[in-house]
Amino acid sequence: MEHPENNAKYKGLTVNAGVENLPSVNPYSTFRRRKPTLTADDYVEGILRGDMRLLSQAVTLVESHLPSDQVIAQQVIERCLPHAGNAVRLGITGVPGAGKSTFIEALGTLLCQQGKHLAVLAIDPSSERSKGSILGDKTRMNHLSTEANAFIRPSPSAGSLGGVARKTRETIVLCEAAGFDTIIVETVGVGQSETAAHSMVDFFLLLQVTGTGDELQGIKRGIMEMADGIAINKCDGNNVERAEAAKVSFKNALALFPPTESGWKPYAVTCSAIEGNGIQDVWNMVEEYVTFARENGYLNHLRTQQAKYWMYETINQNLLDGFYKSPAMESIIQQTEARVLNNELSSFTAAYNLLQQYGNLNK
Repeated sequence: MEHPENNAKYKGLTVNAGVENLPSVNPYSTFRRRKPTLTADDYVEGILRGDMRLLSQAVTLVESHLPSDQVIAQQVIERCLPHAGNAVRLGITGVPGAGKSTFIEALGTLLCQQGKHLAVLAIDPSSERSKGSILGDKTRMNHLSTEANAFIRPSPSAGSLGGVARKTRETIVLCEAAGFDTIIVETVGVGQSETAAHSMVDFFLLLQVTGTGDELQGIKRGIMEMADGIAINKCDGNNVERAEAAKVSFKNALALFPPTESGWKPYAVTCSAIEGNGIQDVWNMVEEYVTFARENGYLNHLRTQQAKYWMYETINQNLLDGFYKSPAMESIIQQTEARVLNNELSSFTAAYNLLQQYGNLNK
């Protein structure tokens, strides 16, 4: 091949000489070290000595959907289980805008000042379209996030029933093993599906506000009958009288419910997360309940029933995952779905047939 640039006629064209024996790797590049692969022993040892970094990594491992991660996660949970169970578990729910995050910051700061070690598991709603979650609860807890005794972990709900992440119960075990004596679970918001949150905590607090219409709408949702206590937030400024009136209304409503299994009589208090008024009253109510439930043996009974409930919930979820992730069922599901869309088969018959075929595959 002729190179005209080397011809004497083109002296004005200067071509730099090439560099021979170029290195195969850029000598100026900086290499990122690979993170060492941690074993179950590493996670357990770190959690038991209170290493927050390893605790966060262990929670991420628990939330992972990778089968390899789940194997290690279950080993970690099993080994941490004997060190768990000594914390007070508080679940908080309420209508959107009730000030749950602000209330948790006020309560959490108070508890940290009293020398308690607090873990906050904030559940953020996930988008039904993108399946993503903002995980912005921690940004509304500026003061609490700076406390040395506080651990805040936002997690996506990932479409989980109850507005609670599927792995929240396992995360509670890890936090208790790490030495936290108080666990707060903040749910997505009020609704019938919030029963899942009730099944993993000792005390279920319903946070309410006034000025939202009928203050007793909670009765229709079935939330009030699960609540162990009600805190009427935003009792400040011009809202004090309305908050006190709402307190009386809730007190009268709670009197209509049948006695609870524990024998505890729920009641309502007023508070202001912004001004800090009444926050200690809310915690006094929680401590009063825990003492009451421990003395009559109900707390131990409650936790054993919760363990049974989550055993069956895990079975249901694994069966569901096995059904949809089965390679043999993938084409069958698509064919059956097409028949339903073409009105060739009813939805109920299609579901029955699919379950029958899935059962035959596992015989």
